[in-house]
Amino acid sequence: MNYRKISYLVLLGVALLTACSIYFASRLRFDYNFDNFFPKGDPDLAYYFSFREKFGNDNDYLLIGLENKGKSLFDKDFLTKVDSLTSFLQRQPNVESVLSPTTVASPVIEQFGFFEIPYLHPEEPERYQQDSLNIYSSKELIGTLFSEDAKAVSLFVQTTDDLGKGASDTLITALHQKLEQLQLTEEHVAGKALAQSVFVDKMKIELAVFMSASIVLVVFFLWLTFRSAWGILVPLVVVLLSVLWAMGVMGLFNKPIDLMTVLLPTIMFVVGMSDVIHILSRYITETGNGMEKIPALKLTLREVGLATLLTSFTTAIGFLTLLTTAITPIRNFGLYTAISIGLAFILAFTVLPAILLLIKRPATTPAQKASFAWPVLLRRMFRWVLVHPKAILASSLVVVLLSITGISQIKLDTTMLEDLGDDDPILRDFQFFEQKFSGVRPFEMHLMAAEGHTMYDLEVLQEVDQLEDYLYQTYGLNFITSPTTVVKTLNRAQNGGLQESYTLPESEREMQRIKQRLQAFKNRSELRSFVTADATEGRLSGKMNDIGSASAAELNDSLMQFIAQQINPNLLQTRLTGSSLLLDKNNTYVTSNMMQGLLIAFAVIAVIVGLIFRSFRMVVISLIPNIIPLLMIGGLMGVMGVKLTVSISIIFTIAFGIAVDDTIHFLSKLKLELMAGKSLPYAMKRTFISAGKAIIITSCILVAGFLTLVLSTFDATFYVGLFVSLTLVFAVVADLFLLPVLVLLFYKPNKNKLA
Repeated sequence: MNYRKISYLVLLGVALLTACSIYFASRLRFDYNFDNFFPKGDPDLAYYFSFREKFGNDNDYLLIGLENKGKSLFDKDFLTKVDSLTSFLQRQPNVESVLSPTTVASPVIEQFGFFEIPYLHPEEPERYQQDSLNIYSSKELIGTLFSEDAKAVSLFVQTTDDLGKGASDTLITALHQKLEQLQLTEEHVAGKALAQSVFVDKMKIELAVFMSASIVLVVFFLWLTFRSAWGILVPLVVVLLSVLWAMGVMGLFNKPIDLMTVLLPTIMFVVGMSDVIHILSRYITETGNGMEKIPALKLTLREVGLATLLTSFTTAIGFLTLLTTAITPIRNFGLYTAISIGLAFILAFTVLPAILLLIKRPATTPAQKASFAWPVLLRRMFRWVLVHPKAILASSLVVVLLSITGISQIKLDTTMLEDLGDDDPILRDFQFFEQKFSGVRPFEMHLMAAEGHTMYDLEVLQEVDQLEDYLYQTYGLNFITSPTTVVKTLNRAQNGGLQESYTLPESEREMQRIKQRLQAFKNRSELRSFVTADATEGRLSGKMNDIGSASAAELNDSLMQFIAQQINPNLLQTRLTGSSLLLDKNNTYVTSNMMQGLLIAFAVIAVIVGLIFRSFRMVVISLIPNIIPLLMIGGLMGVMGVKLTVSISIIFTIAFGIAVDDTIHFLSKLKLELMAGKSLPYAMKRTFISAGKAIIITSCILVAGFLTLVLSTFDATFYVGLFVSLTLVFAVVADLFLLPVLVLLFYKPNKNKLA
């Protein structure tokens, strides 16, 4: 058989597929779509989309906070700049409306018509004192447009629904340029358009940083391992091809790079290296012992092939278990990483052998000649394991007990900006709005008038007003708008704009007058965003501090009890909805999805080990060294106070799928030794020395690769890098110390079953 010709054909085929991958990878785009993080398939999601169609989106806005540092906001120069900014924003594309302190006005209805009285007169400083009195006697303005300490103002900019990345960038760039031109340096900006723009830019930077750091680290470990140029270049080519193919597959299916899939190239770079190192290490060993290239390669693929197939399969299963989650970015991350692992395996067993057959047989370098250090080290480690089995078992038991104690302290909680570090500018801006204004966490409630009633019936409005009192006083909302806001504003307008008239009408007769007035406003967008055209449904919107999902769940339970006890269902019915509720609901899925994923992974590993050894006892033995590292990570999370969020929960299934590879390599080698007729202790010794080196090297590369993720400014990515790395360290220790003890103590090989 002409192996060289076959090798050239393989490389030609790979080159053609790589060209296709480059084409599709070039079509990849970065995306940060807020809606993708809602739990798909949840009935509340369908309800929210229906609600949004009636009343509009609750997160398509920008908040712009402006401080007059060291001065009162009632300063002509400052207010003139704010007014200029307002006019500028009103002219921008993709801006629907701007609610500004310099344009907000109180409507007044008189016999001869309707007019508006501005709360603020920027060009007339002599009126500032009266303006101040009017503003700070109007509850609805404080914490929304004006800060309580009278040193800052806020602009609410309503943007076009589902603004894309390009439009967001254009708007944010124009805003910052105008702020700089006006010398409004004490500015704070928050909102979806900004988050989308900044997050995507961060992802681009971090992708480059992760890949660069991974390449440097992998090159370093390859040099330590093989001490030759080809020993560095050949693995790099194979792994870089697998990353490129992975990106090409994503481009083929038009899947964007998001907060999760941005990790894929880095993970593939280090995970894909594992198969390559196992193949190369064995190949170099055989050629170093005098075997020719083709026989050495055949022996390598025969003995390493099954183990690497199984480890690739188990790693892919670890990622595929992420399909159990309801969140699209995590599902895509799991699916495409699993596909990429399959591609990396194919490349390792096609491109790598083809290259090895075409290049010269590797010369034995001084570093390889001096490799006696590895056997010496591994023999000492194995001897220590044989001498101290009781200490190893006792230590493992103590670690398990301590870990369980730590796990009991883990809390399920999430916030809107959980991924951002404490020093992130976006987070600081959000905190500014929490300290000075009403907060940034949206609250949405669907109001439904009972049959035979409308939202403009006085008794229905009184129920809504009672509900609002509870939301202000007990729930913690800092700002509310609802149908009562509309009615109270019109009631005040009919009474000369007097603030004491900002209440619901006291009689049905007064309410009838307001209903007549409402007919003139029914087509205005401001009204349609709070009451449907037939007036049977309404919207109650609010803002509050980002208290986290755990606290919000408790508040929602209390709110439901209040509604059940105090709100008359024959007049008004309600249902919570909104983006915050949906993001909070992700936490209800965290534990179940994580356990479901782990159980699937455990089952797959159990089947694989069962097929290898045909022994239930060996199945249990193999799972123990891989469950303990997961318990240790859980314990560390509890002790460190790391809250279990959806993004962090994926650590467990990913880490298990990768960590179990060492166990499978170890046990596969052990089976080969036992099948050769060796006794269990001797087979264990040969396995420990033979497989130990590759296990340690691949684990070092994996740990180093995942540790590059701690460079991320996103907390979830940081913790994935940190905890997966720690899991792999704990797993390799368990595989080299605990696993041999368990096998020697509890496994009784049956030669008939091994055959």
